[in-house]
Amino acid sequence: MIHTYEVFVDMKGFVGQTDVNFYQETTHYEINAASKEKADDLAFEKARHEHPGCTEYDIRVTRQLR
Repeated sequence: MIHTYEVFVDMKGFVGQTDVNFYQETTHYEINAASKEKADDLAFEKARHEHPGCTEYDIRVTRQLR
């Protein structure tokens, strides 16, 4: 059965390749998946695709919406 999960992804990336300055942002997704583990994987892939410059991703599946 497919459920909708609320997922937050914290991302961190560096401004330039030789720069020590970094930026952080958080994005929110509603992911349709069969399990929390699959929702985690799908959110990671989506965040990586939308924010390819980031170097760290922290995924939190917070709750099942439907």
